[in-house]
Amino acid sequence: MIDLSNELAIGIDIGGTNTKYGLVNHRGEILEKGDIRTDVHENVESFIDAVYDVLSPIIEKHKGDGVVKGIGIGAPNGNYYTGTIDYAPNLTWQGIVPLVKLVTEKFHLPAALTNDANAAAVGEMNYGAARGMRDFIMITLGTGVGSGIVANGQLIYGHDGFAGELGHTVIRPGGRKHWSTNIDGSLEAYCSATGIVLTAKELLQQSKEESSLRQVNPDELSSKIIYECAVKGDPIAKEVYRFTGQILGEALANFVMFSSPEAIILFGGVIKAGDLIMLPTREHMEKNLLPIFQDKVKLIFSELKEADAAILGASALVWDLRE
Repeated sequence: MIDLSNELAIGIDIGGTNTKYGLVNHRGEILEKGDIRTDVHENVESFIDAVYDVLSPIIEKHKGDGVVKGIGIGAPNGNYYTGTIDYAPNLTWQGIVPLVKLVTEKFHLPAALTNDANAAAVGEMNYGAARGMRDFIMITLGTGVGSGIVANGQLIYGHDGFAGELGHTVIRPGGRKHWSTNIDGSLEAYCSATGIVLTAKELLQQSKEESSLRQVNPDELSSKIIYECAVKGDPIAKEVYRFTGQILGEALANFVMFSSPEAIILFGGVIKAGDLIMLPTREHMEKNLLPIFQDKVKLIFSELKEADAAILGASALVWDLRE
C-alpha cells in the first residue's frame, strides 16, 4: 500500500480576474493559500512566472511537511486530455495555450489540467456538499458561468474533454449578445457577475424609478455594489437579482431534465447574494420542471469556502498522476 501521509499537491484555480492557489495535503487540508491577479498578464509566460514567484517560497517553507507530487490546475476551457486551454473567452490569452507543458517546464513537476468548474465539482464531491453523491451538477457563478457534471460517480468530459459548458447554452434565443463569444442569449451573458452589471445598466435605462445605483458611475458599477444596494431595499437592485434568478432557474430546469441530478450546487462570488438569488432561482426551476422532476432536486450552495472547492479539486488531479 502506498503511503500518502507525506504527499502534498498544489492546486491552482485560474479565473478570469483572479487566480487562487493552495498547498494541499492528502487529507484535503489546505496548508497555505493565496491569490494573484490573472487579468494583468497579457501573455501566459508572464502569468506562469508570477505564479512561480508566489509558490516557490511556499514550497520551500513546507518542505518538512512532505513531498510535492505535482500541480493540479482548474482553468476556463481547460482540457483534461490535452493539457491545453483552448480559446477561453474570459482570459486574455488567445488561441490554444499549452499550459501543462509550460507549467511542467517551469516547476519541474508533473501537472494536470481540467476545466475550472470541473475542478470545483471534484472538490465538492470529495470534501463538500456533494460527498456521497453520484449524480450532481456544479454551477460556478463568477466572472463567467461554468459547470461540472457528475453522473454515476464520474465527471463527464465528453469525447474531446469539453463537456459541461452549460454557461454557453442559449437560454434566451436572440437575447443579449455575449461580449466574447458573440452568442446571443447565453446563460453566462445574464447570470455571471458581468451579466448582472449589464442587467442593472439596462434596467436603469429602461426605468425612471428612483435608485441609489444612479449615484454610481456606470464604469464603476459592480455586482458587489448592486448586491449592497439590494440588501438595503433598492428596487432596481432587487429586480436585477429577481430577473437573474428567473433566468438561472429556467436554465437549471433544462439541466435537471437532461441528467436528473440529486442536487445542483451553486458556487462562486455571485452566491454571496444568498436568498436574493436563491429564492427566484428555486421558484423558476420548479415551475419549469415536468412533475416527475419537481421537488426532487436539492438546490444548495457550496459548503466549501469560496476559493477552496476549486483548489481542492484541482489538487486532487495530482493523485491520479501517480503511477
